[in-house]
Amino acid sequence: MQIAGLLYGAPLLKHVDFPVAEVLGPGASEDEIKDLIDRHKQIFVKPLFKGAIGKKGKAGLIGRATDLKTALAEKERLYFVEHRHGDAMAKANGVTFEGGVPAEHEVYFSITDATVYRAPTMTLTHRGGVEIEDVDRREIAEVPFDALTGLKAFVVANALSDIGAPKEIISPLVQYLPKLWELVHHYGMTTLELNPLRMRAGRDGRLTPVACDFKCGFDRDDQRWQRLDLPQHIFTADTSDFEQEVNELRTHQGQSDVFVINDRGTILAPTFGGGANSLVTEVLGDSAIISSDFGGNPPYEKMKQVSMICYKHWLKQANVLFIIGGKSNNTDIYETFRAMGDGLREHFSAHGRSPLYVVVGRGGPNLVRGMGALAETCDALGLPYRFFGFDSAISEVVNYAKKIDAWMKAGGRAEVARRMGLDVAQHAAPL
Repeated sequence: MQIAGLLYGAPLLKHVDFPVAEVLGPGASEDEIKDLIDRHKQIFVKPLFKGAIGKKGKAGLIGRATDLKTALAEKERLYFVEHRHGDAMAKANGVTFEGGVPAEHEVYFSITDATVYRAPTMTLTHRGGVEIEDVDRREIAEVPFDALTGLKAFVVANALSDIGAPKEIISPLVQYLPKLWELVHHYGMTTLELNPLRMRAGRDGRLTPVACDFKCGFDRDDQRWQRLDLPQHIFTADTSDFEQEVNELRTHQGQSDVFVINDRGTILAPTFGGGANSLVTEVLGDSAIISSDFGGNPPYEKMKQVSMICYKHWLKQANVLFIIGGKSNNTDIYETFRAMGDGLREHFSAHGRSPLYVVVGRGGPNLVRGMGALAETCDALGLPYRFFGFDSAISEVVNYAKKIDAWMKAGGRAEVARRMGLDVAQHAAPL
């Protein structure tokens, strides 16, 4: 769950009275745009993407205008622009108009949950307005702090002094930056980034930091984000129907993180645990259909619904149903396996059977009972299977699933179909 840009960022910053550039949405009238230009002398026109899409400036996707005609031309150019960032392609749906903030100094600031320090961490530099990776490391302060005491003013002051920041910007930043921890902490954010903060001079010459761009990410399982009354549609950034269906089932108990890796893959791998997910995704490569983490002790009903969504979208093309995870401490294996088995029965009952090889690797409470329930389901449906317990190395189990997938592609799928009494031609492997 991510937000980028000032259209939604500005209202969030106002929760903690943090200064922010004036912004108009895509529905702004020509009179409103002209008035914004008259007051600020210069405006920036930026495309609206769902989610946090990076490097728009380097891609030439930020327009600048000092008159209405130019502003409208930039609106036309950027309203539905497409942008490729890494492997992701995003399409804009609208633009924002943001008032220019004249300033001599620009600052980069972020708060993230840093796994290196196991603590919230502030990153700060007086060389803002560019990608943080392009800044000399000697001019970047990266400071972990205690979540219980929060981001204190002296932490900001010491960090700015250590990197040699200009003296005139230290006092205003010390006054305003600690407010941002309140925003992160009270509303379930995992990251917050302001780049740039432009140091605007007042009539008395005193500088004030003004946020001119905004990014943040939320932990969707932390219910505090709901206090913000944000519209749900801003979190559905270019997701597939499958991902959106699963995300709608998110609850505080049980994770349901999914991402489609290859919509033509042949191994459907519901995975339990972040570590297992990383290994499985890397080793399976393009054979994996989805990347997922369904851990966190999901209740029976939720696990059944999640599994049935997976089956509905992907089982027809899958050669292997690969249920994999590490040795659990608290997830009830019987409940999750029973739910996935019952979902498989109902899916086959509603949509017909298909040739499939079931491979399982798992450890944890009620493991034997859970494997017994799943084995009964596989026997009843005529599906071949192979189960591995907690004493099997997870890497070996993943490699075994890959071998079964290769066997299925090399004629095993047709053999399984014959054993199940299915029409071999009708259930041939998809191209």
